[in-house]
Amino acid sequence: MADYFVYAIKSLSKNYIYVGLTNNLERRIQEHNSGRGKSTKSHAPFRLIYSEKVGLRVEAREREKYLKSGIGKEFLKKIL
Repeated sequence: MADYFVYAIKSLSKNYIYVGLTNNLERRIQEHNSGRGKSTKSHAPFRLIYSEKVGLRVEAREREKYLKSGIGKEFLKKIL
């Protein structure tokens, strides 16, 4: 069973934060920075601002939903 990561990346060129989940954090950030993500392509390059290791995919999905909510976005803005 693979561990999952919930992560937040911030665009270096625009005021944009993206939240996602993956089982390979390094690969996923490289994908975002190389323009392979549809929703992040126009906002690259990015830097990782937050990551959290979570056991199961369903748990990661719940945490991702939280970080995409209003209160979750406020949490991310505070750590910037």
